[in-house]
Amino acid sequence: MIIKIDFNSDEAIYMQLCNQIILGIATSRLHEGDSLPSVRQLADEIGINMHTVNKAYTVLKQEGIIQLDRRRGAIIAIDMDKLRTLEDMKRQLTVVLAKGRCKSITKEEIYALVDEIFEEYQ
Repeated sequence: MIIKIDFNSDEAIYMQLCNQIILGIATSRLHEGDSLPSVRQLADEIGINMHTVNKAYTVLKQEGIIQLDRRRGAIIAIDMDKLRTLEDMKRQLTVVLAKGRCKSITKEEIYALVDEIFEEYQ
């Protein structure tokens, strides 16, 4: 598994790690049932603190992306609660779209952007 962390980014390292794993699933590099490296292994591989990896795994567990098992470690186990996910997306998109509206971005430009991004996941 290739994880790229930008140590100069303003985004927290644990969030970058979460986003990399989510993108891995969305682009089919990671699949339901795949095992992720142990906290220690991933921390050593990337060169970050184990607590940072642990925090990322905890966030992914809370979001229903992975399950943590003492024997098997972190496993991709996507929560199928679609309605909850849609509500969460709506909350996040409301702010993103409002910012776009403030910058005069049109509905057509947003649709084109969504189509472009979504095509990467197929």
